[in-house]
Amino acid sequence: IEHPEANLAESQEFLSNMEDKKTTRFTDFEGKTSFGMSVFNLGNAIMGSGILGLSYAMANTGVVLFLVLLTVVAVLSSYSIHLLLKSSGIVGIRAYEQLGQRAFGTPGKMAAGIAITLQNIGAMSSYLYIVKYEFPLVIQAFLGVDKPSGEWYLNGNYLVIMVSISVILPLALMKQLGYLGYTSGFSLTCMVFFLISVSLTHTLIPPYIPPGVFSQSPNPEQIQESVQYYTEPLLHGTSISYLFFFSQTAYTIPILAFAFVCHPEVLPIYTELKNPTKQRMQHVSNISIVVMYTMYFLAALFGYLTFYGEVESELLHTYSRLDPYDTLILCVRLAVLTAVTLTVPIVLFPVRRAIQQLFFPNKTFYWPRHIAIAVTLLTVINMLVIFAPNILGIFGIIGATSAPCLIFIFPAVFYIRIVPEEEEPMRSTPKILAACFAGIGFLFMIMSLSFILIDWTSGSSKASSGH
Repeated sequence: IEHPEANLAESQEFLSNMEDKKTTRFTDFEGKTSFGMSVFNLGNAIMGSGILGLSYAMANTGVVLFLVLLTVVAVLSSYSIHLLLKSSGIVGIRAYEQLGQRAFGTPGKMAAGIAITLQNIGAMSSYLYIVKYEFPLVIQAFLGVDKPSGEWYLNGNYLVIMVSISVILPLALMKQLGYLGYTSGFSLTCMVFFLISVSLTHTLIPPYIPPGVFSQSPNPEQIQESVQYYTEPLLHGTSISYLFFFSQTAYTIPILAFAFVCHPEVLPIYTELKNPTKQRMQHVSNISIVVMYTMYFLAALFGYLTFYGEVESELLHTYSRLDPYDTLILCVRLAVLTAVTLTVPIVLFPVRRAIQQLFFPNKTFYWPRHIAIAVTLLTVINMLVIFAPNILGIFGIIGATSAPCLIFIFPAVFYIRIVPEEEEPMRSTPKILAACFAGIGFLFMIMSLSFILIDWTSGSSKASSGH
């Protein structure tokens, strides 16, 4: 015989549990983003302006060693995401800052939030810095203006503000990150156009550039007189020697180590993924990494085989030294500017989420706060880019410390702390591997800081960020 009171109590408990499950926080939107859009967003988060410097990195390592290093970094990045997703699955949390709180309390939450904020503000500043200095040159070349006379539309400060207000801000005000899948897809398309153009330029009209011509002939007309073009594809007899050599390889390692920075965006994308499971999100991550791995290698290879030792740290600048008004290269530069601009909103989302987690952890979604944080962030970043361009050197130091933490150290130590010892003892293989992974992060941090300090003292700029 069933008691009515017992049935009523059970039904009330069941209904209350259902209500708790339906209650969502501002970071826990119902997952509606498709698998493909998630791949676009994460791929766009991975891809940064660092792709333009990978040919220079290959020039310092040779083709084979570059491929080995790029493969190792891609595998390590995938493993790092695996650690984040497993830790997230154990505690049911899909926020980087909350994982830090679960592992180390408030200090862990603060460390994760501050690292994400500083790293991504530095990245956004570098992207807008590119817009400020490259966009006026592209417009100037398209209009055929040799000597600007103060036109407002050739002023980088005005252009970066216009781009921020007209393009970046509307995208940054989106409620969910998944809505940016379309712009991320277009951004990746622009980079595919860049890749195709670089490969066609190498294959169809490969130039022969005499060694030292750039440093000896700063005038573009003198450079063009020294450069010889021929119709046969470049892979002459001496090029096999470029496959194996070591030249400033140590500088290349930090560049590649940060080429797959996307970890602040992983958990927000995981939150909004339709039918979210750890395995499904890992597939999203692996596909994004493989696609960007392929694009990175091909872009580096074709750029390097075109210019060899004369390739500069910014690939498009090397092309511009040959012919500043070449139509194809101008279109490529415009495509890269578009891709960089459309990456900024993706990078802004984790910063806003970190600020909300730090200062409004128990608040539900609120449009005025959502808009105010985005406007404030863009205002601060524009002021840094316009009034303090040298601050990017400081962000280089910040990136050299925050990036290893977000990629290597935090995922490993959070995993060690969160996974129960009953499931994986401290001396188990997974936790030993995680500890070694954290050690690699500290090694990269020390290397990056050392090279930046060496560059500052020597006045060079060899160690740049890969993102």
